Amino acid sequence: MTLRTYRVVDWDATLLILASALILLAALILGVWKFRQMATSENGQAHPYVDIAHRAALMYSFATLVLVPLVHFGAWPTWVNLVASGAVVFFFVAAIVSYVVHGFLRDTDNQFVRPVPGTHAFMYALAATEIGGLLVLIVGFVRGPLLVS
Repeated sequence: MTLRTYRVVDWDATLLILASALILLAALILGVWKFRQMATSENGQAHPYVDIAHRAALMYSFATLVLVPLVHFGAWPTWVNLVASGAVVFFFVAAIVSYVVHGFLRDTDNQFVRPVPGTHAFMYALAATEIGGLLVLIVGFVRGPLLVS
């Protein structure tokens, strides 16, 4: 029997890989919920927000993987990578959770028609944090392998 040897991956990249896997697991579970709604509805469709939650979780799981090489090969210290990537992933998950809530409650098919208080503030915070966190990671990546020769 031979033992595999693994290259050490920093905590920031390791946590992102785990987050990606857990978001993908959530997407697969949401897919079962979506299938069940499709199978039992008169029109063969799931509630729009169940569909959105499933698709968003699938996309966010792979988007989280994009952060892994930016963190792994970037020039920032681990704490900067953890804060920037953690903030991005937090809002990925928060968006999925909000879609799940609307799908469970079946309260709307468009959360912006009659938004609850804080909806717009949440969207501004989501956009600023996701874009800002990603930009921090991109700058760290550019400072790392691209500028260090």
